Amino acid sequence: MTTDLVQEAWTRIDAWLREHAPRTFATLRPPAGDEEIAAAQQELGVVFPPDLVASLLRHDGAVEGPEAFRFDTGDRLLGVSGILGDTGFLRGIDQGPDGETEDYWLHGYVKFGSYDATSDGLLVDCRTGRDSFGAIGRFFDETGTRFGVAGSLGEHLAELAAALERGREAGVVTFNGRLFWETPLPARREYGAGEPLPGPDERLPELDLSYGPTDLLHVSHLDEHEELGALIATLPPERVAEAARKQVRRLAVETGLNDYPEVAAALDAWERGAAPPDRTGPLALRLRAVLAQADARRDHTRRWAAERIALGIWGSPYRSVCESATVRSHFTLDWRADLHADLGRAPLPPIPDDRFWGALRNPAIDSGWYAAQYAQDQE
Repeated sequence: MTTDLVQEAWTRIDAWLREHAPRTFATLRPPAGDEEIAAAQQELGVVFPPDLVASLLRHDGAVEGPEAFRFDTGDRLLGVSGILGDTGFLRGIDQGPDGETEDYWLHGYVKFGSYDATSDGLLVDCRTGRDSFGAIGRFFDETGTRFGVAGSLGEHLAELAAALERGREAGVVTFNGRLFWETPLPARREYGAGEPLPGPDERLPELDLSYGPTDLLHVSHLDEHEELGALIATLPPERVAEAARKQVRRLAVETGLNDYPEVAAALDAWERGAAPPDRTGPLALRLRAVLAQADARRDHTRRWAAERIALGIWGSPYRSVCESATVRSHFTLDWRADLHADLGRAPLPPIPDDRFWGALRNPAIDSGWYAAQYAQDQE
C-alpha cells in the first residue's frame, strides 16, 4: 500500500533530520486530527488521496519561517489550514471565461507545498476516478501546472528520504542545525595562468571602482545571509576585515585567479597589512583581462570573482565579505561553514528580524529605515 510507503518515508526523513538538522526537524508540526482532515475535504469538496491523509496524520505541515522544513523544490510542507488557504486562493484566480484551465488550475487540485515567496508550490490531483488521482505536480504562477514530479505523495516522500541519505551528491547541506537544498555544482572550467599581462593601451572592460573602504553596507546584503549576516553585523570591524581577506583568498583559489602572479601578490600584500595597490596598476590590468576572457566565454561566475577580488582590495570589508560569500556559493557547498570559520566560529545569533536590524548600531551598516521603525515601536 502506498500509505505504508508514506509512513516508511516519514520515518526515514524524521530520523535523518533528528540527527543532522534538529532545528529543521523541530519545525514539523504534530499530526493533524482525523476530524480536521475530514472537515477540510468537505470544505474543499474533494477527496484527499490516502497518501495525503497519511502524511497529515504524521505531520500537520511545518511552521512558517526560514528554518522551516522544505522539499528539495524549496516548498514548505503545508498543514490542513495552509492547504485550505492556499488552495482556496488559487481557486479564486481569474482564468478567463472558461473558469478553469487544466494546465493552470482545476477545482480538483489541492496544494500541499508552498514556496511562500510566491504562489508557486506542490499540488496533488484529487480528481477521483482518474488514473491521475494522487499524482504530484508543481504549480508556477506564471506558467501554470505541470505534472510528472511523482506518481504519488508516497513516492515523492520516498525519493526525498533517499536524497537526504545520499547527502552532498544530492545537494543536501546542513549548517547550524538546519537543512539546506543546494543545486549540484557544475564542473569548473579550466584556465591557464600563463597569459602575459596586457598592455595599458589594450581595449579591455572597465572595473567598477566607484566604491570605497568606508562605504556603508545596506542591511539587505546581510539579511540574505541570515544568522551569518547578523554575526557579521555585530563583530568588531577588525574581525570582519580579516574574514574579508580570507574569503577573497578562498574565492581566488577556487576560481584559479590566485594562479596569476598579480592577484597572488596583491592578496599577499593585503594579508601583510600593506596599502592597496594603485587602481591602474598590474592588478587592475589583470582583472580587466579576466573580465574580457570571462565575457568571451560567457563565464559569469569568473567575471563575478574578478569583480569581488577588486571589491575586496579597494572596497568596504563589510560589503566584500558578504559578496564574496555569495559568489562562493556557486563553487562550494561549504560556503556557510567556511564563512563561519573565517569569522572566528563565534556563537551564531538567532536569524535576524526587523527588530534586530532596528536596534543595530553599527556605523558601517545602513539600517536607518529599520531604526526609524524600531523607534516608532518604542514610543
